[in-house]
Parts: sequence; C-alpha cells; structure tokens
Amino acid sequence: MEAQNQLAASPVRDIVDARRQPRFKIEVDISIYSRTCGLLKGRTVDLSESGIAAMLPLEAPLGEIVELNLTLPSGPMTILATVRQRNAFRYGFEFVGSSASEVIRIACRQLAVEQSLLSARDCETFSVRE
Repeated sequence: MEAQNQLAASPVRDIVDARRQPRFKIEVDISIYSRTCGLLKGRTVDLSESGIAAMLPLEAPLGEIVELNLTLPSGPMTILATVRQRNAFRYGFEFVGSSASEVIRIACRQLAVEQSLLSARDCETFSVRE
C-alpha cells in the first residue's frame, strides 16, 4: 500500500526515463514558426533544459529548425529548436544554441520547486485521509 502511495504522488520528473535531463510539467500555449509549414499553434506538455514537448494538431517536419514562442514562469520567450520526434500529435523539440539556456535553466528550477511542493502537499492530503 505504501509503495502505491509513493507512486501516485511522484512528479513527472521521477518517472524512469532515458532522457539527459529531468522533465517538468508545463501546460502553456506555444506558437511554432516553420519555414515549410508556416505558423503552427499548440500546447506544451513538459520542459527540460534541453528541450520541450508539445501537442500540435498539424504536422511539423522532423529535423527542421523552428522558432518557438511561449510564456515561461519568468515571461514570454522565443527560442530556436529542432523538431526531433513525433508520436501521434505529440512532438519533441530540442533547443538549438545557448542564447536562452539560462532562462530555461531558471524556469526548470522554478517548476521543480513548484511541482515538489505540490507533490508534498498531495502526500500530506493523502496521509490525512487514511
């Protein structure tokens, strides 16, 4: 029973994953400018220091470098990224260059703190109910 409680309360970043950096849940609107497809609009899923995942209703070409516009906790930002993977409507983008790396790093730290506090609160709430 205790193992189930721990599993239910673990944040996205605790899931066993082969990624280089932990991912943090973030759901905000994103605009993607593609040279071949024009403007694509979607919604982000998660963020790491090396990339971001988003749900898009239209296809984005794998391997293309695109411009991402989104709002992080620190404010709006624009960053270049390569379309790395697609699974149905979910796309993975890898950030290109280091122009916004410090802003991304700060956003990941902030999301990590927020999500660990939410997870701790959920654990406390669950313990009170038992």
